[in-house]
Amino acid sequence: MRDDRWLYGIIGVVAAVTAGWMLGGFGLVGGLIALAVPLGLATVVGILLEPRLGLLIYVNVSFVLGFSRFLSTEVPVGLALDGLLALTLLSTVLNGKRMAWYRLNNPTFYLLVVWLVYTLLEYFNPDAPSRQGWIYHIRSMSMNWFFLALIVFIVPIPRKDIYRLLGIWLFWSVLAAFWAFKQQYIGLEPAEQRWLAEGAERTHILWGQLRSFSFYSDAGQFGSEMAGVTLLCIIFFFESNRWLYRIGFVIIGLIVFWGFAVAGTRSALFAILAGYPVYLFLMRKPLPILRGVAVGIPIFLVLMFTHIGDSNYQIYRMRTALHPMEDMSFMVRLENQAKLRAFLKDLPFGAGIGSSTGAGQRFSPNHFASQIPTDSWYVQIWIETGIVGLSLYLFMIAGIMLTGTIKIWQLHDPKLQLLLVALLAEFAGIALVSYSNPILGQFPTSTLLFINSVLFCTGERWDTPLPNQTTQPADRQNPVYASV
Repeated sequence: MRDDRWLYGIIGVVAAVTAGWMLGGFGLVGGLIALAVPLGLATVVGILLEPRLGLLIYVNVSFVLGFSRFLSTEVPVGLALDGLLALTLLSTVLNGKRMAWYRLNNPTFYLLVVWLVYTLLEYFNPDAPSRQGWIYHIRSMSMNWFFLALIVFIVPIPRKDIYRLLGIWLFWSVLAAFWAFKQQYIGLEPAEQRWLAEGAERTHILWGQLRSFSFYSDAGQFGSEMAGVTLLCIIFFFESNRWLYRIGFVIIGLIVFWGFAVAGTRSALFAILAGYPVYLFLMRKPLPILRGVAVGIPIFLVLMFTHIGDSNYQIYRMRTALHPMEDMSFMVRLENQAKLRAFLKDLPFGAGIGSSTGAGQRFSPNHFASQIPTDSWYVQIWIETGIVGLSLYLFMIAGIMLTGTIKIWQLHDPKLQLLLVALLAEFAGIALVSYSNPILGQFPTSTLLFINSVLFCTGERWDTPLPNQTTQPADRQNPVYASV
């Protein structure tokens, strides 16, 4: 075999000389650039060789996006994440021979295709005030979900990667909770104070009390994410057979639950109140149902009908979520929706994607749709795609959960079934909370939901046969599965 060590030596010398020149000529910034370039190239090559790597990096970067508020200049971090997704998609195509394309024959994929086509056609909506807004909003509304789902569907993902994903999720969630505690009990960083002063103070400081937002986009998303992870910890605590794991989930659950509390996001409580019954329904076992009723009903009754703990602001604010008709902010939302109902009466396809919220305020600030707070992901869908789009979107969400339910009930492996039940229950809880917060379209929550929606709808790919089953499950009979 030819000896290429001389070539590597030359490359090493050139790299060292270049790094030294960059450090000497441009200081610390030059040194960082000299370090970042080879690492970046290695990452690109790694992703092109293995799309799974791109997927895991994408998840981590979705969490890092929240730190962009610490940058002194505006950086298009969202576009960088889109570039990472495009690179992972390119890798998937380049490695097409070992991809499981047959898995696209799935109801969830067809639903996502229909929704994508509808949002693409919205570009031609004659009532849209701006085409630039469409470009900004279609990514979070449909394209990111479709492309992420396409990758997760066909890439041969080993079962251990699901546990890696769960570990990444729990790690960032605990870190986010501690960052929120730092904001609440120690103080804010100058960049965070500046962000509040630029307008966020109106919704994040109520009666002199800070609603912690950690490194998420806002307190609404942070609180909802913490409540969703709390639900996961509750499920895994009850279903785990090892006390060491149970203790671990109790500790993590308490940390993230108090993270939810300091966020002051009242509606996020419904991620647990809705997701927990879904978990009980999916398990189809008397013991979990009885246990869930025994634990859940007393807690609900205490919050609903007593004033225990009202001296603590976080507990008091959590309790008010169960009395929405007594909440002025909720009544204002209903008034806004009444105005929107009159505005959208003759717009069955909506005012156009990108006509509301951030893109609307940027590209069509004088349009009615951009001046009404949406306060909800579904209201935003309603404004921008009309009653037709909203109906189609809700049908897609329901179809995905129904597909996941059927697929989960067909599994033989109880551990795999439990894992996917937890993902589906959390998906259902966050889907409900999105009525009051636009979190289905915000990183990192959206990234996890988009990936999870495919995982629990394709669980058969990791299933194991029963002891007396002589044949493999249908998914494992395909030769492509041999690469997993």
